[in-house]
Amino acid sequence: MSTSQGSGAPLLSIRGVHVSFGSVVALKNVSFDVHRGEILGLIGPNGAGKTTLFNGLSRLVNVQKGDIQFEGKSLLTVPRSAIARRGIGRTFQNLALFQTMSVTNNVLVGAHSRGYGGFMADALRMRSALRDDRGKRERCRQLLERLELGHVAEVPVGLLPFAVKKRVELARALAGEPKLLLLDEPAGGLSHEELDRLGETIRQIRDGFDVTVLMVEHHLNFVMRISDRVVALNFGEFLASGSPAEMQRHPKVIEAYLGPGART
Repeated sequence: MSTSQGSGAPLLSIRGVHVSFGSVVALKNVSFDVHRGEILGLIGPNGAGKTTLFNGLSRLVNVQKGDIQFEGKSLLTVPRSAIARRGIGRTFQNLALFQTMSVTNNVLVGAHSRGYGGFMADALRMRSALRDDRGKRERCRQLLERLELGHVAEVPVGLLPFAVKKRVELARALAGEPKLLLLDEPAGGLSHEELDRLGETIRQIRDGFDVTVLMVEHHLNFVMRISDRVVALNFGEFLASGSPAEMQRHPKVIEAYLGPGART
């Protein structure tokens, strides 16, 4: 775990967040912090509100009450299109890749938020835009090499195995140079061997790119293996938080997953 974890102000603060869809309450007064340099696992049974919270962070749903602060500033007034520029990258449960485009071009899409040339410069192919394009392509090449994707750089994404597509989406999220990486069900659909590799990749990303990771995941063994800290939600409310070892013993967490009266 990064030595910066737990020191100074949190990178992300969730404060009393409430989200409802008509009469259905998805999140109710949820509060917790994410510290710089940590891998934090967000767990809970189906319907706990995990993905709704991610969508609130990404501005895909509106937060009706409370606040979400990133580096001490509220995200709730930030346009959806500006979230990546603030330093937040994300992957999705259902891979949001362009299947007919090459791996390289998919990753370059993720670098768009870090473009500096401007529309007119890009349109006229000015020197600043050309330098920016070369810089993004070089960063893309480096990302692909670090994530062991260099050999498929020019392959259309639709031709790749599912586990490789997962790494392409990780590379695309990292292309925007995020400070916070949101991983939505990264282990879904992977074999045991692929899970081991993914765990190593996430740790390498945290350490090598100086990125903080907030991860929603149903695969509890995977979460407990790679997280520094775990937060549990249930029925849209904060349930508990602690180290993986503490959460595996926590009676409320056990009950939420196994039912009333369950024991270890």
